[in-house]
Amino acid sequence: MGELRSKAEHTEAILTGRRICVVVNTHSRRGRRLYPRVIGTLRAEGFEPIRAFAVVDPRRLRATLDAALAESPDLLVVGGGDGTLSAAVKHVAHRDVALGVLPLGTTNNFARSLGLPLDVPGAIRVFSTGKVADIDLGVAGDREFANLASFGVSVEVAGKVKPWLKRLLGRAAYPLTALTILPRHRPFRAFITADGRRHELLTHQLNIANGRFHGGWQVARDISIDNGRLVAYQLGSGKRLRLLLETLVRATTGRWRSLAGGPFVVGQEMYLETDPPMAADVDGEVRLMTPITIRTVPNGLRVMVPAHFVDS
Repeated sequence: MGELRSKAEHTEAILTGRRICVVVNTHSRRGRRLYPRVIGTLRAEGFEPIRAFAVVDPRRLRATLDAALAESPDLLVVGGGDGTLSAAVKHVAHRDVALGVLPLGTTNNFARSLGLPLDVPGAIRVFSTGKVADIDLGVAGDREFANLASFGVSVEVAGKVKPWLKRLLGRAAYPLTALTILPRHRPFRAFITADGRRHELLTHQLNIANGRFHGGWQVARDISIDNGRLVAYQLGSGKRLRLLLETLVRATTGRWRSLAGGPFVVGQEMYLETDPPMAADVDGEVRLMTPITIRTVPNGLRVMVPAHFVDS
């Protein structure tokens, strides 16, 4: 979509020109409550938005993002959960505009992968003290994604977790909902071909990650959203008891694992087959089925990050 400025030029344009548009998902109670604070804090940091949009109807989100981008901002500030930010990623990808992330969701996986503060003042401060980085995207079939493609029990969890439980417990709502589904969930067999090697596993849950976080917890210390690699990993095995125990551990400790010591498959492109065929949850959208090819798009998205973010 045209030639991109250098990252240094783009950073300078944001810090000096301060041409921004703002889109906040106010359908959620948190977004509605924080919207005035977002605008006030932006102004206090020296940003006067060209236009600001409060999205009450989620069905209008994509049209609203188009309207914001039509103003040609240097920085598009988007506030919401991972679903809202996933929609924004698809609009901003490959454009000469940077995405400014306001983490207003439950798990905030994307913001965590970027090393962003999770409070409104801290996240906004990055817009005036940070830098523009180019990060990787994943592509599942023809759908670009920022965080994760997942298969198995999590697809059911995403459809059944209660909004009131998310408000009450935050990110712990997801593994706790999984515990109610697992007793009747049947395992599936997955075949992953990556870098010429074929891997077979039996599991209840398979994830293929571009980002570093899942469910608000770090998957592993040495995963990066900017290293040109995808990481596939299973939660538990085909045995329900093992997955129940691992889910409980994840819910209570968010334990760290390393690529060097965990059950990971790493590659730039992966071909996934499952028996039986499975639905794919791609950053919250369940529209694809296996078999499916998933690959990385290096430097597919411009985003504003803290100055200490390692941009490769």
